[in-house]
Amino acid sequence: MEFRPAMADKTGMTPLLPIHDAIAPLLDALRGRGRAVLQAPPGAGKTTVVPLEILRAGLTTGRILMLEPRRLAARAAAERMAQTLGEHPGETVGYRIRGEAKVSPQTRIEVVTEGILTRMIQSDAELSGVGVVIFDEFHERSLNADLGLALCLEVAGALRDDLLLVAMSATLDAEPVAELMGDVPVITSEGRSYPVETRWLDRPLPKGKRFEEALADLVARAAGETTGGILVFLPGEGEIRRLEGRLKGRLPPDCNIRPLFGAMDFAAQRAAIAPASQGRKVVLATAIAETSLTIQDIRVVVDGGRSRRARFDPGSGMSRLVTEAVTRAEATQRMGRAGRVAEGTCYRLWTKGEEGALRPFPPADIEAADLSALALELALWGAGPDDLPFLTPPNPASFGEAQALLQMLGALDAQGRITDHGRTLAALPLHPRLAHMLAIAGPDAAPMAALLADRDPLARGAPVDLTLRLAAIRDFQGFCERSPHVANRGTVERIKTEARRLARQARRAPKSAMSDAEMAALAYPDRIGLRRKGDQPRYVLSGGKGAILPEDDTLATARLIIATDLDGDPREARIRQAIQITEGEIRALYADQIAWRDVCDWSRRERRVIARQQECLAALVLDDRHWKDAPPEAIARAMLDGVRDLGLNWSAPARRFVARVSLMRDAGEDLPDMTDAALLDSLEEWLLPFLKGVKTAQDWKRFEMLEALRARLSWDQMQALDRSVPGAFTTPLGRKIPIDYSGEHPEIALRLQEMFGQTSHPMVGRTPLRVTLLSPGHKPVQTTMDIPGFWANSYADVRKDMRGRYPKHPWPEDPTEADPTLRAKPRKPR
Repeated sequence: MEFRPAMADKTGMTPLLPIHDAIAPLLDALRGRGRAVLQAPPGAGKTTVVPLEILRAGLTTGRILMLEPRRLAARAAAERMAQTLGEHPGETVGYRIRGEAKVSPQTRIEVVTEGILTRMIQSDAELSGVGVVIFDEFHERSLNADLGLALCLEVAGALRDDLLLVAMSATLDAEPVAELMGDVPVITSEGRSYPVETRWLDRPLPKGKRFEEALADLVARAAGETTGGILVFLPGEGEIRRLEGRLKGRLPPDCNIRPLFGAMDFAAQRAAIAPASQGRKVVLATAIAETSLTIQDIRVVVDGGRSRRARFDPGSGMSRLVTEAVTRAEATQRMGRAGRVAEGTCYRLWTKGEEGALRPFPPADIEAADLSALALELALWGAGPDDLPFLTPPNPASFGEAQALLQMLGALDAQGRITDHGRTLAALPLHPRLAHMLAIAGPDAAPMAALLADRDPLARGAPVDLTLRLAAIRDFQGFCERSPHVANRGTVERIKTEARRLARQARRAPKSAMSDAEMAALAYPDRIGLRRKGDQPRYVLSGGKGAILPEDDTLATARLIIATDLDGDPREARIRQAIQITEGEIRALYADQIAWRDVCDWSRRERRVIARQQECLAALVLDDRHWKDAPPEAIARAMLDGVRDLGLNWSAPARRFVARVSLMRDAGEDLPDMTDAALLDSLEEWLLPFLKGVKTAQDWKRFEMLEALRARLSWDQMQALDRSVPGAFTTPLGRKIPIDYSGEHPEIALRLQEMFGQTSHPMVGRTPLRVTLLSPGHKPVQTTMDIPGFWANSYADVRKDMRGRYPKHPWPEDPTEADPTLRAKPRKPR
């Protein structure tokens, strides 16, 4: 094939872009090493020049694949390269994106979205007919790009040593990528952009000021201070629409507002990209405009400083979009858009001081996104995450959650290997949940799948009911006439187009027709919601998490729902889309998973053991009955949780016993640990056999632990304990007084008269007891560790004081000769 030169400019010369300075070293690296990393700033021309120059150099006889992260960028890059060659897309240069392809047998360069490469490798591991794979905008670190590079490195290492690989980026920490690719050369193009003046806010935004209001002020200021096209960066379509409304009437009359976001139809996107035919263009764009695309006429950038990213919470098993501050790399990318055609200006909706707090780079998708599709692709490839060369390994917790979901859907077996059903899911261009629904329900599920894969077609504030969205898709005109809710025609048409494409790919379902709710339940078996008791519409989901509906929503009284969209809050997710389902429909779908189970649990709320027999689907209780003949063993085991909740029930005898044991343990004896922590850790061993009949907090309050604690010691250990650390002192009257070992010294307390006749001090081994002598009124009168000394010295003073207070009780002059007693003096006869 003869390669035609690039089109000449008006001077007759082929225009050179900054990237041309890097082409020679890039080609040398590919000839020598077969791989390279290319760094080039925005506007250098890498996207449209590198594939053509590789083709011109004749490095391969195969096709050149270039991956783009977005459909708009893929189509725009292919069109620009085709224009350079004086051709139409589909000739030398073509593209393939979801639902559209312009290629032919003559096509040598294919621009594809990243997921298409994965499908190509999975269906043909050798990538037959492909000579070069270029990863454009690799700094965005999409999940498909990371997986695609890992697969290509494995293919090149094991099957295709002639496969050339290039990773290209505008803002990338290149060294780790170069090392991953085998310590390959890093080629840098300095670029050739015009100077851009950066203007920050003088002071931080006031608290309470709405984002769109502040940004509208800044855009109006920029329009008044500058000339040329204006590019405004916002996080999403909602913010774009709200800012568009606020800007009306605030901009000069020659300003034409052009929204730009991924879900728009291509004609509207093209209008935003193309040069303005008259006046000034004000493009309100998402991150889609950061890289790859060249938007004509832009000389001013207004950066709102926010970016929207998907975050996956493995604890809840849910993804949610979060709006975060941009990173420094993203801010640099955005600023560069103002210096493409002339000197420019970048306005930032933050202060220069706040810039220091920005993170350097955005996180890779593999660190934060839902990994279900990745886990399915790896299972199809027959590898684990540790078997492939990932720049960033997937988070083990998130990857485990993804595998659990795939097993729930039947895509993986118990060992994590892919099933035949999993192979079917992997071939469908959908999230595994939706692919599972389409594979089971057939073409009838295509509208539901397309709807759930796209953004909400109804305006903000619409009820969560999914049937409203389906009605808008099935009969848009009728919906608009009958419903008070506004539907976006463009979104509806896009969903309908995608539904037709999915229906063609779906196999005819073997089962009879399913309801919409049953289809939704196929995709979300873990999000079947059962309304909790109470006035508020709170639901427990079959996966075990909680969710809540707005109280005024039309589904707020529904007993059973399928939550198809949640905000991902880990405590109690807010339901954004749902559909009502009947118990009969659930039983028809999941009869094999519904089973009765006996439940015997401690209820913290009721402070008692609850014994129930429940018919359950995962975490949902469909039927609940009292378990009349629950076995005592089950009740006792449940009560152990009650003990953990209520704490140990210490009595004075139990504490004295444990204090004795602790003394012997401290002396080196081999006795059980009876600290609170050790006892709570071993409840099953020592307490369980003694809990018969204990079911409530009141029962536990009356329970005496001493017998259970004593049972922990063998007969020999008890004998040794009684010898070394006796539990009681025997008074001269023969009465046993408990010895308290909890203080610094072992201690007893008894009436003074009971010690009459005691001539030696009571001892525990060689340790004297601390003796508290009490008055007849049981008030302490003396504490001593020397009874003979007390009789000889202090007793006389005590006797003098006590005789007047307690004249009916004996107070002999010589207590060592008196008989011990607890009686008062006998009354004198009259």
